[in-house]
Amino acid sequence: MTAAHRHAPELRAAAQHLTSLARTGSLPRRRVLSGASAATAAVLAFAVNLPVAGVAGAAELDAGRLTADPFTLGVASGDPRPDGVFLWTRLAPDPYVPDSGLPQERVAVSWEVARDAGFARIEARGEATAHPEFHHSVHVDVRGLDADRVYWFRFRTGPWISPAGRTRTAPASGALVNRLRFAAVSCQAYHDGYFTAFRHLADEDLDVVFHLGDYLYEYAVSATGGARDYTDRTLPAVFNRETVTLDDYRLRYALFKSDPDLIAAHAAHPFVVTWDDHETENNYAGAIPENAVSPEEFLLRRAASYRAYWENQPLAPLMAPTGPDVVLYRRLGYGRLAQFDVLDTRQYRSDQAYGDGWQVPGPKSEDPSRTLTGETQERWLLDGWKSSSATWNVVPQQVTFARRRTAPTAGYKLSMDSWDGYPASRQRLLDGAEAAGLANLMVLSGDVHTGHAYDIKKDWDDPDSRTLGTEIVATSVTSGKNGRDRPADWDTFMAANPHMKFYSGRRGYVTVELGLTRARADFRTVDVVTSPGGAVKTAASFVTEAGSPGLSPA
Repeated sequence: MTAAHRHAPELRAAAQHLTSLARTGSLPRRRVLSGASAATAAVLAFAVNLPVAGVAGAAELDAGRLTADPFTLGVASGDPRPDGVFLWTRLAPDPYVPDSGLPQERVAVSWEVARDAGFARIEARGEATAHPEFHHSVHVDVRGLDADRVYWFRFRTGPWISPAGRTRTAPASGALVNRLRFAAVSCQAYHDGYFTAFRHLADEDLDVVFHLGDYLYEYAVSATGGARDYTDRTLPAVFNRETVTLDDYRLRYALFKSDPDLIAAHAAHPFVVTWDDHETENNYAGAIPENAVSPEEFLLRRAASYRAYWENQPLAPLMAPTGPDVVLYRRLGYGRLAQFDVLDTRQYRSDQAYGDGWQVPGPKSEDPSRTLTGETQERWLLDGWKSSSATWNVVPQQVTFARRRTAPTAGYKLSMDSWDGYPASRQRLLDGAEAAGLANLMVLSGDVHTGHAYDIKKDWDDPDSRTLGTEIVATSVTSGKNGRDRPADWDTFMAANPHMKFYSGRRGYVTVELGLTRARADFRTVDVVTSPGGAVKTAASFVTEAGSPGLSPA
């Protein structure tokens, strides 16, 4: 008898216990746990994995029988390459019920990619299968497209045709590219307001969008949509609890992805996505949960959240998780102009020192063995920098990289959940960037629900020390509700961190234009998110010159 079969009853019991806790809302708070063993993880991978598509022998549905539009969650594209992109949709005629209104049967879905919005010049087409095992999601790896070109795509099943999406391939490897314009977004709590920032983002002239995490929030959403305060609709009770089970996460993605502003943004631009904590649970660290549950229970939850994440994002078909594990970090190139190294700072990190809040740093947080990325991902990043010939090396990731002190005097605190809680891990990357001779390092971050611009310093205690790069922190889409231009701690934080060039508490996103000689970042903020229709403005703009890192007002 295998270990998986021996432990199956216990794991089934853990899964039932999680479901019970989720239904009653009685999840206890965090305790520090030792990570599950490799054997336990292997057992979990066996126990939680749904069958490989097709293995369950599901019958095929006659798509002509579909009487309601199955494309209620829109379409998306992601991870542009010189010869193709990944396309996504999910069939959900009734998205707010667990089975999305579909039987446990396979559905044939055709797709096509065109050179024009009217689909008169079809470049590629094919057929995919929406498997019930994957919640009828569709992931297509399109190849054979031309580099650095705009395309339109759509899906069809039975009598139904999806909305059209617009995407763009990356420039050819080694191509001389003069300009690249992208956006960074993060933190979209549905219950904190409307996704108005995405509506404005859809209208921007962009090559690609980087989503830096907290695409989903696990917290309950009331019948009125929380701060949205709906008067014209009532959300089902299934959303008014914390997400724990696979059905919970799947339903929560259905709620978020049915938002028309988010649908519009995905239809307008290709996305490159990576997660932070709330896609699973607030401030989890590797196999260590926020809540006081056993490692087995938490990894069951992590497996469920990772599975639902992949099912609902424009990721590679082969990136489907194995139980509670998936390799999400990856590298994308844009000719000779830019290399993007997308990180995962949740799955492999050491537990937060002194808790996951703001604490006075000490020997535990400064332990050189602590890691935010894990050893394998860290080596992958450093090796990628050594071999990079790009003008700009950009690192889309989750938590604030630059030091953020709470006071300019002794006794200041640092966030133990950010890179400040893992200074040795950060220093290894900075040493590696210097050793690789990176002239133009740019870190993209999210997580903190505020917009920031930083110089990355060689010595954080010496404002005149060498500047090694720049960090651009995207504010939230909605998390924190409306916010304000100058948070209450603005004066203190600006005084305590002279390398901080900008700090705003408004919602929105940031756009960045990379050129051969300089980069420009525009912080785009929305005046209100607790009611629809907020206006967008550029709150601040900064430039950094190629070969001379450091931010200056534009």
